[in-house]
Amino acid sequence: MQEPGLIFEERQYLGHNRLSIIWRMVIAVFCFIGYYWSVNPEPVQIAMFNIGAYPIHISNSGRAFFLLGLLILIISAVLIYIMHMHVRVYKGYMIIDGFGAARRVKIDFSTIESIRKSRYKKNIFRRAVYNLHYTGIIRFYTYGEDFVDLKDATGFVYRIGSQRAHELYNAIESQIKFEKFM
Repeated sequence: MQEPGLIFEERQYLGHNRLSIIWRMVIAVFCFIGYYWSVNPEPVQIAMFNIGAYPIHISNSGRAFFLLGLLILIISAVLIYIMHMHVRVYKGYMIIDGFGAARRVKIDFSTIESIRKSRYKKNIFRRAVYNLHYTGIIRFYTYGEDFVDLKDATGFVYRIGSQRAHELYNAIESQIKFEKFM
């Protein structure tokens, strides 16, 4: 059910961030390698590399690696359904809600001086941020290639990453034009 006065809405989920996915998969792979190494503890000679015997001689020690790898994969699957950021555009203002106890951010369109849509540089190592104040820019990002920059009268720049940046840009731009004519 859509709220009255809602012009644009987008939900972004934690499990879709590339950097987080890469980190979790690397750790899970190392856990499964540790499990394999514990099951096959003999030393291995590969070209110039000598992989020694398994250093821990505790029975069933590899089982912990296997269970930890499975736990990481399960957590990754659950994170796909946990909302990181909820962007809503209403007539005259915009609300960005964060995960858990994060502070709600309200941006009034009457203070916005300029708006632009752009694309991030090619980089898979972009971490998810919410309300990050750094060098005069307030960043909101979970995943996506595009962002919308809003500059207000005090000089703050709100950079909002979005999967649907073109729709977000059009919704905000129409509201800013409406505010200027009022």
